[in-house]
Amino acid sequence: MLSPDQPATRLATRLAFLVAGFGYACWAPLVPFAQKRLAVDDGILGLLLLCIGVGSIAAMLVTGPLSSRYGSKPIIVASGFGLLGILPFLPLVDTPLMLGLALLIFGASLGSLDVSMNVHAVEVERASGKPLMSGFHGLFSAGAFAGAGLMTFLLSINVSAFVGTLLCSTLMTVAMLLAWPRLLTAVKAGDGPLFVLPKGFVLLLAGLAAATFLVEGALLDWGALLMIGKGHVSEAQGGLGYMVFSIAMIIGRFNGDRITAGLGDKKVFFWGGIIAVTGFVFLLASSITIISLCGFLLIGLGASNLVPVLFRRAGTQQAMPAALAIGAMSTMGYVGILAGPACVGFVAKAIGLASAFWILAGLMCLVPICARMVTRE
Repeated sequence: MLSPDQPATRLATRLAFLVAGFGYACWAPLVPFAQKRLAVDDGILGLLLLCIGVGSIAAMLVTGPLSSRYGSKPIIVASGFGLLGILPFLPLVDTPLMLGLALLIFGASLGSLDVSMNVHAVEVERASGKPLMSGFHGLFSAGAFAGAGLMTFLLSINVSAFVGTLLCSTLMTVAMLLAWPRLLTAVKAGDGPLFVLPKGFVLLLAGLAAATFLVEGALLDWGALLMIGKGHVSEAQGGLGYMVFSIAMIIGRFNGDRITAGLGDKKVFFWGGIIAVTGFVFLLASSITIISLCGFLLIGLGASNLVPVLFRRAGTQQAMPAALAIGAMSTMGYVGILAGPACVGFVAKAIGLASAFWILAGLMCLVPICARMVTRE
């Protein structure tokens, strides 16, 4: 049996995170093609996209308990192959109903993989005795960047969407086949109850995860409009800010383990929140484009290691089984990233987009305020 503290198990964990990010991002460039193929309006498309979130949340609710009882390996394997298996069908289905069903499966596979790989990562990190979580999450970010980039490149050189997804699924298959035999078979909490009501400390972690993911989702969906509305960039360059944010997030996560080992969770969490809030001030208070872009950079760097710290704390708390805590936190985080952009839209309609972003900055202030409670021993 493999030990949690072996290079092979670390490799398998990294590959699981890479596959999750890569597979998730492969779908984004296909959205316009799906809308054109099905000839649906924006409202119907929005309902179809919601199927991903519904599938993910439903799967997350059961994956934590199942991981706690049976271990994370079978769920990582099943959800990973489910994700790569459904991907080539997304550009083939020709009715809204069939696409909705396919996206439900896609979302469920992604949600199950998200929870189970984090359960596995907590066990591997605990056995190693040193921070590894930021690097694991960095692989998710890098995979997302690579997946969106590769699919966009294939589509731009006139490779069909089906062939493009087939090529991407092939790469994911290779990664999963490498990871499968190296995953731990005993990452489980035992034969305790399948469902445990989340307790106070876990609710705190879940709430902060929801807030952090909410900010990330808002930057993705509204960051471009904010930059365009402030006159910083043209419509064609609207995505520049989020690109800077994404690159900063990847850089921060790939250096996060080393920084955390030197400073500890409390300082990383506290100063990460401070840096992110400072980024919002740069973004919103300045009329100079380069300073606003620096705001995206600071938000990305500051937020990059917040979620890894939260997952690590969920895995080491004693209020409830680690797998159940991670499942609860993942579910709340996903609710935040789904509901957040819509909430920002309602607030922006009432008081303006810039004011809505100032509220996000205030929400991010909860991170340094709660740093001591989150990182207590």
